[in-house]
Amino acid sequence: MRFSINVPNFGDFADPRNVATVAAAAEQAGWDGLFVWDHVLHRRHQGRPFGDPWMLLTAASLATSRIRLGALLTPVPRYRPQQLARQVATLDHLSGGRVIFAAGLGGPIEDEYGSFGDAAEPRLLAERLDEGLEVLRRFWTGEPVNHHGRHYEVRDVTLLPATVQQPGPPVWIGGFWPHRAPMRRAARWDGAVPLFETARHGHVPDVEEVHELVGYVRKHRTAEAERPFEFVLGGATSPDPAKVRDVIGPLHDAGVTWWDERQVQSDPGLDRLLPVLRRIEAGPPVI
Repeated sequence: MRFSINVPNFGDFADPRNVATVAAAAEQAGWDGLFVWDHVLHRRHQGRPFGDPWMLLTAASLATSRIRLGALLTPVPRYRPQQLARQVATLDHLSGGRVIFAAGLGGPIEDEYGSFGDAAEPRLLAERLDEGLEVLRRFWTGEPVNHHGRHYEVRDVTLLPATVQQPGPPVWIGGFWPHRAPMRRAARWDGAVPLFETARHGHVPDVEEVHELVGYVRKHRTAEAERPFEFVLGGATSPDPAKVRDVIGPLHDAGVTWWDERQVQSDPGLDRLLPVLRRIEAGPPVI
């Protein structure tokens, strides 16, 4: 099982220097990854400064040499695929092939899309997500791309350099369980990053629900899927090893392969550097 630290892209973490500090501390303390949020607007947290996630991850990359890096998660329909492909490929080169690409619709949908006059219909955004992911994967190969889809058009374009990781970085898909469609989408890619209707960001999900989700995704994996598949769960845990084993051990047994350490979203210290550094320095869980 691997362990990552998760921070928002606002508050103290809008400053790339603070994210670099967190990344370096996480690497030194033995964590395996650092993930940042990707929000342009989240009205629940308005009044705070927000940072661009790709700039934050650039700073994290320059401060580290081992840990995996990514946005958790990237709202693909909010981007132009060609712009996003360049950002991801550039970071993958800078980091020496350490990028993980986690994707979804993002949200809150009305905040992130409707506030800027963009479509805010989930079904339409899901179509753009699926088509956008296919275009991204083709761009990342460095081969010529021609694409004529419902939402995107590409006419004989080759984007170089290709990503270091081929045919592209691992793609993890987020969504809320028990909604089935996002997890069927995840089964076509490289990982599932579910949130649970019964256990939102920062809360540990019920083990029986995790068993159900893992079984559902495995059932929908295709026979030709050769790349490793990750089940990524997260929440806030105690630095007390005994308490952590009781929480994470059963999830590991259920098939979870990554634990993403997250503060509860209502925690007043969510976007503050010092509480996160204290948790990082206590080290990743031991199971």
